[in-house]
Amino acid sequence: MSQVNPVHSTDERTGADAGPAPAARPTRTRTRWKVFVLLLAVVALNYIDRGSVSVALPLITEDLHLSKEVTGFVLSAFFWTYALMQIPSGWLIDRFGPRYMAGGACVGWGVATGLTGAATGVGSLLGFRLLLGAVEAPVMPAGGKLNANWLPAKERGRGAVLMDGGAPLGSALGGIAISGLIAWTGSWRISFVVAGVLTAAIGFFALWFLRDTPRAHRGVNAAEADYIDRAHAAEDAAAGTDRRARLRAYLRYRSFWGMCLGWMGFNGVFYGILTWGPLYLSETKGFDIKTIGWSTLAIFGAGFVGELTGGWISDRWQATGAGANRVMRTLMGIAGAAVVAGLLGVVLVPDALTAVALLSGVLFFLRWAGLYWSLPSILGGRANAGVVGAAMNLSGNIAGIVTPIAVGFIVGGTGSYTWALLYFVGAGVLFTVSSLVIDYSRRLATR
Repeated sequence: MSQVNPVHSTDERTGADAGPAPAARPTRTRTRWKVFVLLLAVVALNYIDRGSVSVALPLITEDLHLSKEVTGFVLSAFFWTYALMQIPSGWLIDRFGPRYMAGGACVGWGVATGLTGAATGVGSLLGFRLLLGAVEAPVMPAGGKLNANWLPAKERGRGAVLMDGGAPLGSALGGIAISGLIAWTGSWRISFVVAGVLTAAIGFFALWFLRDTPRAHRGVNAAEADYIDRAHAAEDAAAGTDRRARLRAYLRYRSFWGMCLGWMGFNGVFYGILTWGPLYLSETKGFDIKTIGWSTLAIFGAGFVGELTGGWISDRWQATGAGANRVMRTLMGIAGAAVVAGLLGVVLVPDALTAVALLSGVLFFLRWAGLYWSLPSILGGRANAGVVGAAMNLSGNIAGIVTPIAVGFIVGGTGSYTWALLYFVGAGVLFTVSSLVIDYSRRLATR
């Protein structure tokens, strides 16, 4: 039997044999980024499904004879159960892990989306929207938990915006996908069934692929797992023990309330444009269903590009040694100012193409707030990222509940979208001010 001789190295100064060469360092796998690409797809489907009613709204309101006020309640209904289930979802995620909560939720909301196509009136439409909100609730807090478990602190900005980038991506693709399905099938109902089946299939794939921690995933080699573990150990050494805590332990901190109110302000703008944007373009700019689809693609596509841009700038800037507070407060301040200015421009400029361009700019900067999904792990640590992320998302979705109803009454009462746009301006100011009071540099003590 032949024997394989070890590779020897040579001393460069003497030419003598220096003994066996050191073994090559194994290349780290990059499975953690595959996890977040999958989360991007899951969140994109989330927003395609939750926004499908908005895209089809001109047809649904005509088919089911919905008034502006009732339409506001229909758009808001999703957020009632979505918000209500946030804290229970966060508790379950911290206790049982994010894998089954995220994948199972995706399967569940696929079913709920398909059922929405069977709505025959206001009551059944509201019921299916309530169901959709309840089963979608765990996905974003589960993503925040996976961000904490899978990524070193220096990579969490990119991980956060990659996951949360599914929101504008899904909103952009949803406009084209749902309007295209409607045009192809001639029925908004069938388009919902098709979307639901595809979503459930992706949910089953997520259940198969995801794992709660890197070492539990067969695609992660020792080098990648060690790299993540070393980063987490250093993080814990600097911040203190990573242990479970009750949510009330965070209520005394300014940063916690800044996180919650900032996310509320962000969602006041985003959900306002997501839910009422298509009808605004239809009624004030004369857009048909096809034009609405392409305009939605432009507006929310700009948001997707903006989200990835914000995450890249954040991680690269911090990699140069800049402090977390300097980076995050600067980025959030710029984003907030651009959002407020852009929305005021939409109020003042009546031209349709200019309105689409301005709304695209608003979404580009607004989606820098995707960096907020690094906050549950920064402020709460890995042990509490689920419940802290759920509290943040609960606050944000209070805006999701209030905004569609408020806009419905504003537009119904005034016959104009002007005051609705000014409502969005106020939400943008809340986002900006709240973002500037957060301490992004340390974990909150829970003793």
